[in-house]
Amino acid sequence: MIKEIKLPEISESAETGTVTEILVEEGDQIEEEQSVIAVETDKASVEIPADEGGEVQEIKVAIGDEVETGTVILTVETEAGEGKAGKEEEKKEKKEATATEEKEAQKEEKAPEEEEETATAEKEEAPEEEEEKTEKEKVAEEEEEEALETAREEAAAAPPDEASKEEVPAAPSVRRLARELGVDIYEVEGTGPGDRITADDVKSYAREMIQGKGGEAALPEEAELPDFSEWGAVSREKISNIRKATAHKTTRSWRQIPHVTHFDEADLSLAESFMKDNAGEVEAAGGKLTITALLVKLVGEALKQFPVFNASLDLKNEEIIYKEYIHIGLAVDTDQGLLVPILRDAGQKSITEIAVEITDLAEKARNQELSPEAMRGGNFIVTNLGGIGGTNFTPIIYHPQVAILGVSRAQKKPVYSDANFEPRTVLPLSLSYDHRIIDGATAARFTRWLCEALKTPCRYSMKNSNDGKE
Repeated sequence: MIKEIKLPEISESAETGTVTEILVEEGDQIEEEQSVIAVETDKASVEIPADEGGEVQEIKVAIGDEVETGTVILTVETEAGEGKAGKEEEKKEKKEATATEEKEAQKEEKAPEEEEETATAEKEEAPEEEEEKTEKEKVAEEEEEEALETAREEAAAAPPDEASKEEVPAAPSVRRLARELGVDIYEVEGTGPGDRITADDVKSYAREMIQGKGGEAALPEEAELPDFSEWGAVSREKISNIRKATAHKTTRSWRQIPHVTHFDEADLSLAESFMKDNAGEVEAAGGKLTITALLVKLVGEALKQFPVFNASLDLKNEEIIYKEYIHIGLAVDTDQGLLVPILRDAGQKSITEIAVEITDLAEKARNQELSPEAMRGGNFIVTNLGGIGGTNFTPIIYHPQVAILGVSRAQKKPVYSDANFEPRTVLPLSLSYDHRIIDGATAARFTRWLCEALKTPCRYSMKNSNDGKE
């Protein structure tokens, strides 16, 4: 029997994915749960397993194809009843057959006059839906339809570019609705699971545009590029889903958040000694004691001292949301682009636990083994470019967070102390913050706290905040 293997739901926020690798060939004998293709979403790359075993008959996708959930990716020849799908189908057929037999038996037993009485009763009891609607509901529906029609007419002259606006956390039907209403879907705040954009979100945004209660009109399309081949040879490369997601997210964050970046320098002399003394203990546990691990631990402590950095701004309800958990994101440079896995409960873990987890997360990120869930729910990000170089930079805040800490390369500098200049290892820090809820003085105190904590790292670093034990 020929069975179809379809693309399952990858995650709540990913309706589509790009095929990056085909792991089987036609004619191969595969087993149930064996990986058959690799798919890249805007979050990560995942391998898709087959829910049936058998001989691969036809592969229906190719590398580079954009496929939606439910798309048939290949077919296999298998015996009826094999695999999970086969068993479920067999059960379904038996159930349907039993239900049909019972229905026929009941039909034969039922007297003709009883059937006639039942039909008459059903007609009398059938509700008139139109009568149930109140006048208020009808008026509301008419007003909403008028508003939507106006939006359609205003958007008719400048339809959005469909090719550049496919990858958003929204179903195809919601994207289509946004196009019809002239709404830039990248401007819509999602209220569904995982910030997913729903049809109601799009309609609400359209109404706000018409009534002038918020929301901005869709931005004009980017200026058309010249023909660069006129001046020499060129080549083109398709933008990956991860790179597209990064572009949309950073653009949205830069436009919505008034960024300010505060710079400071930390004296690492004592921190270097601390890391050297404790490196063996951390390595024995399977991690590596780095300045990133130390900073993640100290940032977790700093967020307790300065809770506004562990918050989000809810403009719709005019509230600041303070989070009672501390999940810190780590910017990881990979061949596929920038990924940000989340280290959860950083404020409760020891430096050893943090170092081991950072090693594991970074390895998974570079091997494309991170799940979408592993990159959701972060409160604050630490991004370290010190291994590459640079003196300072201005990192972009990851909406809806309100701050991000950038770390540059440490270097030896003469530091004036006790009437003398001494050679010290100095670490540049760059703190970008949302000026809507964080003031400059608060940002300066936050970075100063980190700088002072790096002078006495043993005070915070080797203990677990749950038990307070060294």
